[in-house]
Amino acid sequence: MLFRVDPGSAVPLGDQIAGSVRGAIADGSVHAGERLPAAREVAASLGVNVHTVLRGYQRLKEEGLIELRRGRGAVVTGAASPGRARLGLAAERLIAEARTLGMSDDEIVTVVRAGLAGR
Repeated sequence: MLFRVDPGSAVPLGDQIAGSVRGAIADGSVHAGERLPAAREVAASLGVNVHTVLRGYQRLKEEGLIELRRGRGAVVTGAASPGRARLGLAAERLIAEARTLGMSDDEIVTVVRAGLAGR
């Protein structure tokens, strides 16, 4: 699995790592039951802190895309469908664009809620 990060991006590195996994799920190159590389291995290959990778993995866990198993690492869940991963990527792009506009988390949530109300 290929991880890419851009240190100059406004998107935090952990979020970029999570985005790499979402992209791999979305394009079908990673499937349910597959094990992700160890956080230490990813950190070493990208030249980032292991905690940065773990933040990305934790985000994916919160989204229900992976399970973190003590001693066994991160495993893609059965709930990790390509459609769900594509939706996560779209949200990531929305957040990145909002950040370039200088919007806070609360402002982003307000925009999303306004979009839901307009349906």
